[in-house]
Amino acid sequence: MGPLSSIKIIEIAGIGPGPMCAMLLADLGAEVIRIDRVQEANLGLNRDPTKDVLLRGRRSIAVDLKKPEGIELVLQLIEKSDALTEGFRPGVMERLGLSPEVCHQRNPKLVYGRMTGWGQDGPLSHAAGHDINYISLVGALDAIGREGEAPIPPLNLVGDFGGGALYLAMGVLAGVIEAQKSGQGQVVDCAMTDGSASLMSMFYGMKGMGRWSEERGTNVIDTGSHYYNVYKTKDDKYISIASIEPKFYQELIEKSGLSKEPDLPKQTDDSSWGPMKERLTTVFLSKTRDQWCEIMEGSDVCFAPVLNMEESIHHPHNVARGTFIEIDGVYQPAPAPRFDKTPCEVSKPPSSTGQDSHAILNDWGFDSDQIQRLTDTQAIKQT
Repeated sequence: MGPLSSIKIIEIAGIGPGPMCAMLLADLGAEVIRIDRVQEANLGLNRDPTKDVLLRGRRSIAVDLKKPEGIELVLQLIEKSDALTEGFRPGVMERLGLSPEVCHQRNPKLVYGRMTGWGQDGPLSHAAGHDINYISLVGALDAIGREGEAPIPPLNLVGDFGGGALYLAMGVLAGVIEAQKSGQGQVVDCAMTDGSASLMSMFYGMKGMGRWSEERGTNVIDTGSHYYNVYKTKDDKYISIASIEPKFYQELIEKSGLSKEPDLPKQTDDSSWGPMKERLTTVFLSKTRDQWCEIMEGSDVCFAPVLNMEESIHHPHNVARGTFIEIDGVYQPAPAPRFDKTPCEVSKPPSSTGQDSHAILNDWGFDSDQIQRLTDTQAIKQT
């Protein structure tokens, strides 16, 4: 089930990009074992993990990483794995006794994926931070927003998930492919600053060509232009327009009714962008979002209604493609991308901390006496 069905990965539990990366790998068919902390299992936190979509597709074993027996157990699991992912600050895994060197002694082919905000080295490497800080440092946050207004944080899509989880998943898979050839694993140093900077490559290129102004909200695709923007409709909803190419722009002019107006400025005349925004603002306020959908959706205007999450689930295009799925009453995005020979599906809903401790060890070759000793010494916990 999925192109990674033969791959085994150990996930040292964390937050944000770590679980997202593990979910993506599990969605693609990898067997991902989540190492949760026994302390979390003991807390009995009042949360419903079945609704935590980032935890789907993999089983949980609760291990006490402060006990030598717990560390030895993780090392035994690592011996049978292709990769490991962790998201602690630099030095934490070393203090636990799970450094790359120790792990590679037990499994030379292991790909050791490390997720941090600032990277494993550098002046900020040990500082705390979150998505908004990482994208601030590489020019991404400064570029997002309207002219004359403060930057707008794009949720945590750019740092945590785009620059973090996706780059770690790519790095781990590249490492696994290389290890299959060389027989040697390696460390993947995935910093959200590095990944976010990489996502900005096109804009740094445009800046180098003199085609990108660092004055926020004045460029073609940062709300500076009238033809790549968001507009309110009569019913206080919104639509999005992205008529960049001339032939698409001409269709926008025709379907919006502006073709009847004389002396329209050239599309690329940026001195006219402000007045044209005002014209289109007035035009789109004349009809409801649904009415504009009837006129423009499916055309070459490059148009879409701005939907909230509930509306997105039920949009006909998303329904036809199965973009969203329902698991135990929770709607969530389906695995992506899609494969015709090895299709992907979510193997299971999220597990609570330590729910699968005994089953995992049994499936990975531990006998009942070993499992009982680990339980008795509280190196693991079955919930």
